[in-house]
Amino acid sequence: MFQGHEGGLFVKKQTIMKDFILKTSNDWPGLILRLTAGFIMLPHGLQKLVGMFGGYGFKASMDYFTNTLKLPWLISVLVILVECFGAIGLIAGVLTRIWAAAFIVVMIGAMVTTNAKNGLFMNWYGNQSGEGCEYHLLLIGICIALLITGGARFSVDSQLQ
Repeated sequence: MFQGHEGGLFVKKQTIMKDFILKTSNDWPGLILRLTAGFIMLPHGLQKLVGMFGGYGFKASMDYFTNTLKLPWLISVLVILVECFGAIGLIAGVLTRIWAAAFIVVMIGAMVTTNAKNGLFMNWYGNQSGEGCEYHLLLIGICIALLITGGARFSVDSQLQ
């Protein structure tokens, strides 16, 4: 029964997990949400990983996370990798639900460590000490929707189900 025989408990659990991660519809809203989140987060990840788009690169980002925010180095590395490779994963629609969940965790972490103390709104007029958390809440909402919809149309996930 546990050896992977058809109809066995192991096979059923494996199928349930595969469906939970990969199952998706062929709809447009999921595609739009996935591409929006991916293309919004990719520049942020590239700023931190390789210094593109006015970013400081990996070493400086790690220094900020570990020395200023006092995050453990492993968490710091994971944040940088999720923002970069998770964005690419969302754009391609590879493991969409996994990346969406990871982004929810990263955005909650960013709010708790940095942005919540500045309130809701972004710092449009430069009159607060930093950015608020409205951006993070929007991305969390998009990622919750992706947890529900999956990768949708034109995703690698839809080809793997």
